[in-house]
Amino acid sequence: MAKARWGRRAVWALAAVALTCALAALAGCAGGSGAPAASGEGTLRVGVRSDVVGFGYLNKDTNKHYGLEIDLAEELARRLGYADVEFVDVLPETRKDMLLNGEVDCLVACYSVSESRQKNFDFSPVYYEDRSVIMVEDSSLITSLDGLKGRTFGTMSGSNTAPQLVIKLTEAGFTNGEALEANADNSDVRFDTFHLVQVPSYQELSDRLEEGSIDAACMDASLANTFNDFDRSLLDFQIDTQSYAVATQKGSALSQPVAEAVQVMLDDGTVARLIDKWN
Repeated sequence: MAKARWGRRAVWALAAVALTCALAALAGCAGGSGAPAASGEGTLRVGVRSDVVGFGYLNKDTNKHYGLEIDLAEELARRLGYADVEFVDVLPETRKDMLLNGEVDCLVACYSVSESRQKNFDFSPVYYEDRSVIMVEDSSLITSLDGLKGRTFGTMSGSNTAPQLVIKLTEAGFTNGEALEANADNSDVRFDTFHLVQVPSYQELSDRLEEGSIDAACMDASLANTFNDFDRSLLDFQIDTQSYAVATQKGSALSQPVAEAVQVMLDDGTVARLIDKWN
């Protein structure tokens, strides 16, 4: 494996709306025009998570989504004038391309704001602040960060956690931050004091923690709550703060209306009420 180094771095006329909706229908995605709908028209396609309890979770028995971000998306669609909202399940490794390709109109999917993402997308004001944490099995007897020296950390590929973890561990003096070995996509990297792997799903991350092929699972606290149980603990160490916001295509007609609607929901207490409901 080659050496690698990790570092820190309007309103449209009704005819226009009708034309846009018609073109969207021809593309097989009627109503998802990427522009605000006329009042009571169209469908807003929202990329959401289906596996994060309290945020975006699909109950397979009822085939309905539940959570803070589901309620937020429904309220957003209503305020933007859409007649309906369609939830499209996304994953960390698929959501970027799905938004870029127009498979969804926006993302409300535990998607945090970062400099790199702002190059590709527009973001609404932040609606939720989270923190990324380290979870361990109680049976490992690891109770502090020092207990993870020489051990294996796992993160979810496609998330911000891996680079943030390396930065934070370097700042804490846990590592010198120099990668000794790394594969092509940095999904398997060996540092001086730890091993870092990235896996395709949070479920696999949880499974690997249980089986012992990783010693620590690193993820947002909202996600950790889904996979935490009485046999696991969170270490007293915060990797970083994650700021969730609604993402839209860069420069799209939807960006400003979404940003304005989210800001109003923050100002009028709607977001706070939804957080209280689901937390």
